[in-house]
Amino acid sequence: MKIKALLLAVTLVLMSVFAAGCARQEETPGPQSQAPQASANPPDTSPDVLTSASIVDNAADFEKAIGTSGTWIICLVKDVTTDKELVLDGEYTNGKKDDDGKDIIQRKIALYAQDENRKVSARYTLTAPKLTINSPEARIQSGTFKGDIYVNVKNFQLVDATVEGNVYFTTDEAMSTFKKDDSSKITGKSELKK
Repeated sequence: MKIKALLLAVTLVLMSVFAAGCARQEETPGPQSQAPQASANPPDTSPDVLTSASIVDNAADFEKAIGTSGTWIICLVKDVTTDKELVLDGEYTNGKKDDDGKDIIQRKIALYAQDENRKVSARYTLTAPKLTINSPEARIQSGTFKGDIYVNVKNFQLVDATVEGNVYFTTDEAMSTFKKDDSSKITGKSELKK
């Protein structure tokens, strides 16, 4: 079964590479049947301009993907549970440019799958005692995180996501720039904790 899943993932990545060369993407990519090609920032350099994805189905691969030699988007394909504290680290770009032609910095934990029309087709749960957000412009999207989140950077977002736990901000800037859409919820506290 794991071999079939791996072959499917490789096939989908290759299909994505060919599709990306033929069409310009305007929307923020998410996990789908055609995932973006993987690439990561090397340490001590500017952010990579290539889009990248890490499709993961276990805690060990998830831990690698969220590190400084990971990818800009980490996509779960099933529920994942770990007893380790997790840290989202590193600065990444999503392969797009802003109006001034500068690379757009973004980091995304995608807790969902989507169909060919970019509609969420499955939602997953990531469970850990603690998740520390150190990557700038990070978001958790369309699934559930069970545990506490500690945010050390500005512009953290919850998009169509649930946090079954607390969200603590370690700076005033982290708290004042936090965004949560109407479909997101936090079941515990959301407060400044220096």
